[in-house]
Amino acid sequence: MVVEDQNLESGGSVRVVKGESHLRNVLWGPVRWIKMLAKELHWSFVFGVVSLYGINQGLGGSLGRVATEYYMKDVQKVQPSESQALTAITKIPWIIKPLWGILTDVLPIYGFHRRPYFVLAGVLGVVSMLFISVLGNLHLYLALLWMTIASAAMAIADVTIDACTAYNSIKHPSLASDMQSLCSLSSSIGALLGFFMSGILVHLVGSKGVFGLLTLPFALASVVGMVFSESHVPGFSYKQKFIDAGRAMWRTMKCSDVWRPSLYMYISLALSLNIHEGLFYWFTDSKDGPLFAQETVGFILSIGSVGSILGATLYQLVLKDHAFRGICLWTQLLFALAGMLDLILVLRLNLKLGLPDYLFIVVDEVVSQMIGRLKWMPLLVLTSKLCPHGIEGTFFALLMSIDNAGFMTSSWLGGVLLHVLKNTFKLPGEIMGEDSDSDEEKEEARNLELASLVHSADRR
Repeated sequence: MVVEDQNLESGGSVRVVKGESHLRNVLWGPVRWIKMLAKELHWSFVFGVVSLYGINQGLGGSLGRVATEYYMKDVQKVQPSESQALTAITKIPWIIKPLWGILTDVLPIYGFHRRPYFVLAGVLGVVSMLFISVLGNLHLYLALLWMTIASAAMAIADVTIDACTAYNSIKHPSLASDMQSLCSLSSSIGALLGFFMSGILVHLVGSKGVFGLLTLPFALASVVGMVFSESHVPGFSYKQKFIDAGRAMWRTMKCSDVWRPSLYMYISLALSLNIHEGLFYWFTDSKDGPLFAQETVGFILSIGSVGSILGATLYQLVLKDHAFRGICLWTQLLFALAGMLDLILVLRLNLKLGLPDYLFIVVDEVVSQMIGRLKWMPLLVLTSKLCPHGIEGTFFALLMSIDNAGFMTSSWLGGVLLHVLKNTFKLPGEIMGEDSDSDEEKEEARNLELASLVHSADRR
């Protein structure tokens, strides 16, 4: 017998089948949950979330991240500090997300606010990935330009589906947490699959070949635009809509319930200096490091995505009804403690404790991803509920751009730190025919230890 514990609109519950085994309910629970969301919000919205968050951003983003790291190191042959500074530039389209948001909100194309922008994002992404994968001996800055265009395509698709999520969160407030859980789970599962395949694909077809494969997730964004359910909008005054949108954003941003979480989001990320590129080069090249193969790097990152899935699941099942400030406080403290794991790894204390590098890094990734997801889930829910009606895409993009600005600040400051501490590594073209200088290598290792210490301390 099928019963409902409570009404969907008032509580957001899903159907529970009495008389079925607990295992069957656990296995079919997610299916019923997705069917409930599809029924309440329309199947095209659920399809769009899974396609864009799961396949385009999750799967495609993780493949692109690993491919970019190996492309910069092996093809363009740049040092970690330069690589980190340059790849941070590709995040600029995410910082100007309010621009894409205001276009989707107040500038309909052929009477539609969302569908044409999905199609546009797909076309831009396909073209940019084809140029990088097909053109040989591409100059570093031209490659960076096409990477930035691809990033802009992903940002446009992201802000458009964000606007749809924010609109539905206002229309169905009881399902706001469920929608954010669907977004996070889709992204995490996609990242899990993408990272798992990334090392294998880079080994088989190279980083440029992976860029060619990334045309498929971008093409899917155009498919979403073709099937997405949206009402046709008649003509109106664009100028007045721009003015009204600006006034509504300014009026909302002045509220303390908005600018305080926004400030917290920025400071929390900006002060956690990102030295990921230095650690990546150390993982794969330095004789003092683990010297992981491409497949191993991808597998480690994929296991880390399991932590993100666990974080999203834990929030959905246990923490979504808890106080906002309490979750932020404890996750920030745990986030600071998790940052010390990198320092333990670089100091090789894990080997003294009998923990091999592979096992320790897997634990580090799982813990860091889980805490990071728990940290941002309540902020995403709060953000979606604060968006004023009519400019959902613009305002949600504005708040998320603050998050991306914090990440880019962290990456640039981390790159400066790596440059100041002279963290350089022998690149593939430099290894042949050169003897390594042991004193320089030891100095590089000590500098990376210091960079890890600063990175861990700043998280506090």
